[in-house]
Amino acid sequence: MMPTVLPPGPRTPRPVQQLQWIADPFGYLDRAAARFGHCFSTKIAAGGNVPFVMCSDPSAIQEIFALGPDRSLSGRINAFLSDFFGDNSILLLDGAPHKRARKLLMPPFHGERMRAYGNLICQIARDVYSQLNAGDRVIARQLMQTITLRVIIRAVFGLSDERAETELLQWLDINRSPAGAAIVFLRFLRQDLGAWSPWGQFVRRRERTRSMLQVEIDARRQHGDFSGDDILTMLLQARDEEGMPLDDVEIVDELLTLLVAGHETTATALAWACYWVHRDPSVRTQLLDELKALGPDPDPSAIARAPYLSAVCNEALRIYPVVPIAVPRILTQAATIGDREYPNGSILVPCIYLAHRNPDLYPDPERFCPERFLDRQYGPGEFLPFGGGSRRCIGYALALTEMKLVLAMLMLHVNFELAEPEPVLPSRRGVTLAPATGVRMTVLSPTSDRAVAAVTS
Repeated sequence: MMPTVLPPGPRTPRPVQQLQWIADPFGYLDRAAARFGHCFSTKIAAGGNVPFVMCSDPSAIQEIFALGPDRSLSGRINAFLSDFFGDNSILLLDGAPHKRARKLLMPPFHGERMRAYGNLICQIARDVYSQLNAGDRVIARQLMQTITLRVIIRAVFGLSDERAETELLQWLDINRSPAGAAIVFLRFLRQDLGAWSPWGQFVRRRERTRSMLQVEIDARRQHGDFSGDDILTMLLQARDEEGMPLDDVEIVDELLTLLVAGHETTATALAWACYWVHRDPSVRTQLLDELKALGPDPDPSAIARAPYLSAVCNEALRIYPVVPIAVPRILTQAATIGDREYPNGSILVPCIYLAHRNPDLYPDPERFCPERFLDRQYGPGEFLPFGGGSRRCIGYALALTEMKLVLAMLMLHVNFELAEPEPVLPSRRGVTLAPATGVRMTVLSPTSDRAVAAVTS
């Protein structure tokens, strides 16, 4: 007879566990796993009294990912994000509405569109890197945020003016600030006490951002301009199986979701990749040799297929995942996961961080070792930086391609030196975990583009 009670977990009061989760999520998970193993209950939920059951066993994770919409819900657990993205965000939807939204959003992230984005990503990265000079001190995460924001603005929104970049950046800054991290998880802080209060600033900035996007939508509808190859254009033209389009509120909600999910996470992953590549000279040398062997002006698709580059990016996503957990599943009927039967209403959470630190899968898990991903292929319950199942990140292919191309352009066009005397550790930035210092680097030589320009001028 299988046990039907939830597994044991930390017994400290809920507010204490929530504060530990906000302040030091990796430490909280490490301590709980060391005591309770691959499966344990936690009290970190922003609302409600049902514990989260953290699972890091690969087979259990696969079983959770296999739960269909008839057996579990996920959008409901993200209801606390409606203030950030809107009620129509794909993150908040379940059942038929989620299936419809996912089907409408999928086409821009696959096929021919990905190849077009590749050229755009490389051009944006080269443009940003060309502004660097020898001796410049840069913060890798800020540099990558500049690139990924411009990719979002061009590829997703189809905008190119500096005003849009400034507006969106200000909204993102509020989301990823320490106050932003607190208001995500602690709802009682969501009090509008005026324009200078944290929540008051957020609300006013959010409305300005939504208004800016609505003005762009109105202009395109008014002029019938659907000639662009950006994601906004495709969403304006998208039709579901009944021939119905997305309305303007739905489009704005999805755009804000793509902005935060596609900008912050990719920039953070790139900052970690920069850190690890420049921390280990042998990794840097091997990666640079592979990229140079592709020729003086390699095609983006050839870069994206480079094996060692792919392994480096995967290892960066493994060792410090940008988000520590995948989307939770709320059971709508009893289910057997592993050796335990969970009752209806249980909340099961695949733990990305702990799965990626499993020493049986990743020997010496705290060591950065890209060769892991050359020696074997990991299953969906073993390597899951983008989640899995029907809730897998819809833009994962674009994010991974962007990560590879931006890192490759960096290696080929800039000679950097790591300016971090001590190991860099993760710290919370809103809902993501990022390098605490941002990764400080020094430019040793100008980009190759600048060097060529100087010689020929």
